[in-house]
Amino acid sequence: MTGSFDDVRFLTVAEVAEMMRVSKMTVYRMVHAGELPAIRFGRSFRVPESAVAELLRGGIADVG
Repeated sequence: MTGSFDDVRFLTVAEVAEMMRVSKMTVYRMVHAGELPAIRFGRSFRVPESAVAELLRGGIADVG
């Protein structure tokens, strides 16, 4: 494997939900819809902190 994960911090779904002030189910929906990248570890997901920061910087709009 050529990539290094030394600088990557992974968050749990609960941590992401708390940061975004949404429910855990909303985070799961975003992961399953491909809106938020995640890695599966066994039965749980881990989300790169950088992906959450990028999503929050870009803003989320659900119009209609």
